[in-house]
Amino acid sequence: MFFSYLLLIIKFILIIITMLIGVAYYTLCDRKIMAAMQRRSGPNVVGLWGLLQPLADGLKLFVKEFIVPNQSNKILFFLAPCISFTLSLINWIVIPSNFETVLVDLNLSLLFMFAMSSIGVYGIILAGWSSNSKFAFLGSLRSVSQVISYEIALSLLVLPILYVSTSVNLSDIILFQQINGWNWLPMLPLFLMFTISGLAETNRVPFDLPEAEAELVAGYNIEYSGMGFTLFFLAEYSNMLLMNSLIIILFLGGWDGFILPSSLWYGIKMALLAFFFVWVRGTLPRYRYDQLMKLGWKVFLPLALGFLSFYTYFYLFIIF
Repeated sequence: MFFSYLLLIIKFILIIITMLIGVAYYTLCDRKIMAAMQRRSGPNVVGLWGLLQPLADGLKLFVKEFIVPNQSNKILFFLAPCISFTLSLINWIVIPSNFETVLVDLNLSLLFMFAMSSIGVYGIILAGWSSNSKFAFLGSLRSVSQVISYEIALSLLVLPILYVSTSVNLSDIILFQQINGWNWLPMLPLFLMFTISGLAETNRVPFDLPEAEAELVAGYNIEYSGMGFTLFFLAEYSNMLLMNSLIIILFLGGWDGFILPSSLWYGIKMALLAFFFVWVRGTLPRYRYDQLMKLGWKVFLPLALGFLSFYTYFYLFIIF
C-alpha cells in the first residue's frame, strides 16, 4: 500500500513537471508565432534560437520583489494566486493521453473537470477584492460574469456527447469515438461553439476582457508582481492547454489515430490546437464587453439549448 501511494505521488509530480515545462515553452511558441505573423524577430537572444528565454523569464520573475499593497487583505492577497495555480494543476490528473496513461481514472472525470474549473474563478475574485484596487476589482467582476456566461454554454454543449457515449468518463468517451468515429463531424456546430467558448473561458483574444489593457490596465492581477504574477500567468496558460485537451478528448478522438503511437497523436492534436489559439490572438481584435455578453447569453445559450434538444431527439428516438 505504501509503495502504491508513493508511485501515485511520483506520477503526480512528473505530470506537474511536464505541464510546467509545456506551459513555459508554449509561451515561447506563442511569442514566436505572433512575431512571425507580425513580421518581427521575437525572442532569439537567450540560448540557441531563443530556446532558453522561458527559463530566463522564470528566473527574472522569481527574483523580483513580491510587493504587497498597504491597504490590501494580505492573507487573501497571498492565497489568491496559489488557489488559481493549484486548481489549474488538479484537472491534469484525470486527463488520459493514451489508453493506459491517466493518473486517476474517475468514473465522473468530466464532471470533476467542470467542478474544478468553476472553483478556479475564486482565485481571480479574491485577487481583485483583496488588492483593494478599483481596476483589479473591476477586472475580477468581468472575469466572474464571463466565466458564468460561457460555462453554462459549455455544459450544455457537452450533454449530447454524454448521451451518445453513455458515460461521463473521459477514457470511455475516447473509446466510443474509436469505434464510431470522431464526434467533430456529426456534431460540427457543437465543436465550433465549444472551441469559441473555450477561448472565452480561458480569457484569450478576442475575449480577454478581464485583462483589457486599454481600460483596466491588466485587470485583476494589476497589483501582483514577482511570483504572484507568475502563478497567475502559469494558471492561465495551463488552463488554455487544458481546454485544448478537453476539445481533443470530446471531439477529436483523444489519442485515437493510425500508424503512429497514441501519445504522439495526442501531442500532434494538442500542438495544432495550441497554434490555432495563437493564430486567433494574432488575427482578431478584442470584443467590446457588451458584445461579449450578448454573444454568450443571446447567441450561444439559445443555440446550445436548441442543439441539445435536436441531438437528444435524434439519438434517443431515431438511432436507438
